[in-house]
Amino acid sequence: MPLNRRTFLGRTAATSAGVALASAAATAPADAHGHGHGRRERYEFTVMGTTDLHGNVFNWDYFTDAEFDDAAHNDVGLAKISTLVEQVRTEKGRRNTLLIDAGDTIQGTQLSYYYAKVDPITGKGGPVHPMAQAMNLIGYDAAALGNHEFNYGIPVLRKFEEQCDFPLLGANALDATSLRPAFPPYWMTRLRTPCGRGVKVAVLGLTNPGIAIWDKAHVQGKMTFPGLEEQAAKWVPRLRSMGADVVLVSAHSGTSGTSSYGDQLPYVENAAALVAERVAGIDAILVGHAHVEVAERRVVNKETGREVVLSEPLKWGQRLTRFDIALEWARGRWQVESVSARVLNSASVAEDPRIVELLGDEHKKVVGYVNQVIGTSTAAMTATEAPYKDAPIIDFINQVQTETVKAALAGTAHAELPVLSQASCFSRTARIPAGEVTIRQVAGLYPFENTLEARVLTGAQVKDYLEFSARYYVRTPAGGDVDPSKLTNADDTPDYNYDAVSGLTYEIDIAKPVGSRIAALRFDGKPVEDAARFVLAVNNYRASGGGNFPHVAAAQQVWANSEEIRNTIIAWVKAKGTIDGAGFASVDWKLTRDGTPVF
Repeated sequence: MPLNRRTFLGRTAATSAGVALASAAATAPADAHGHGHGRRERYEFTVMGTTDLHGNVFNWDYFTDAEFDDAAHNDVGLAKISTLVEQVRTEKGRRNTLLIDAGDTIQGTQLSYYYAKVDPITGKGGPVHPMAQAMNLIGYDAAALGNHEFNYGIPVLRKFEEQCDFPLLGANALDATSLRPAFPPYWMTRLRTPCGRGVKVAVLGLTNPGIAIWDKAHVQGKMTFPGLEEQAAKWVPRLRSMGADVVLVSAHSGTSGTSSYGDQLPYVENAAALVAERVAGIDAILVGHAHVEVAERRVVNKETGREVVLSEPLKWGQRLTRFDIALEWARGRWQVESVSARVLNSASVAEDPRIVELLGDEHKKVVGYVNQVIGTSTAAMTATEAPYKDAPIIDFINQVQTETVKAALAGTAHAELPVLSQASCFSRTARIPAGEVTIRQVAGLYPFENTLEARVLTGAQVKDYLEFSARYYVRTPAGGDVDPSKLTNADDTPDYNYDAVSGLTYEIDIAKPVGSRIAALRFDGKPVEDAARFVLAVNNYRASGGGNFPHVAAAQQVWANSEEIRNTIIAWVKAKGTIDGAGFASVDWKLTRDGTPVF
């Protein structure tokens, strides 16, 4: 959907006018020094930043129906962030602060799902998205687009954009036809100083090029996503030429320089550090996407030799980044004297009662929804051991996916091919209790908005796929005890990038090097032939290259569905009424060391 130029320019003009009026009323900050008697003119201001909020308003876990908690006792949510923001504004003076976000805002919790699918914001007279309400109340100035903003389709994103009092930025989100920005590329404001010389601050928004792969169904033919470095090199000089004294980048892109989608796109997924190193004129970058905490990282720009300060606050509102920027008036212009960054912990404060009051009703509505009973289970199932054992709870996901694909292919040319299925342990705390089962418990098995596809692979390709998946395990020699806590996540491979495949049997020999671990691969009791053909029930993230698994992205697609896998599982439970492990639980894969089972 192309950007409406009149709307964009009108919004920009209105924003600038509002900023000018607000700045005129600003008072001098205590740490700013005026001119006269030979004193140097200085000004300091603070930029706060969040990222990867993923629909978290309150310190609440809708999947456990309890206050959020983790091993480190972190807290989450915008209600906590709001308190931190107000503390900083009180310290610095509100007019000497800015607040920005680096994307992934409207997907991730059952709260955000509810207002995208159950009571959608796009409906006639629909509600205002809780994330828009909270961020508007807190007073965000700008936010970059994240890749998960596109999960529910462009109409939902556009409606969310309309409901926000701040711009959603995406310099590298272009209209596929015109190649012009589909969203505002930047936001610019002027901060008033006691010296009588305003400081012009620009925020450039960059999103992730992987959107073209991960949400291909929503964006293909509508938008295109060139690389961050390319677009930063285009826009940063423009912002400087427009008089920007300080240039900030809000980038939904990590710092590692790696990509999870291989060579399917000629762009780097986690490119924030590369942008800092290669594009001159940037003072600081708010980093997102990687879900890691980087309080402060300094990268030297190769062209200028100046340091660029990067910071990534921890996901879900667990941390708030604080950039403190000091300027000096010298040689007829403001010059950045220093930039520092640190993160503030949201667990250290209480929730802002304004947010609690504003969205209490929405929260209660969603709690009621997720606690609806939809069936029963004959036995309890947990994901605690799923990363290293064939667990019934993962078998359950694969059973639903297998049945769904078989039914979809019935009567087609591929109906006779055996159906395999892949599933990952998305949460080690996921569980299905014995007895009554609710929506939230089933939804907890599949927290992502993935949809289901069917792709055709050969036996040789399936083996390659499994070998790639098995890199998840730390190489462990035979003999001696095995500590399960030290067995997985080799080379920082996340749990969601380890796939268990059902429909055949195999062993993973963790004493062997990566690439030589799959043994005893059989289908229907017989060794799998290289030329054999199978249908793989696979989520769209994996099918589109997520995780960079071999073969599947290029494989023939014989079926695809727009329904989230999570909803497919919920519908299955509603239809069957009972989850009975006797119908699907079996040990089809196991870990070995030199052929001897580990467990």
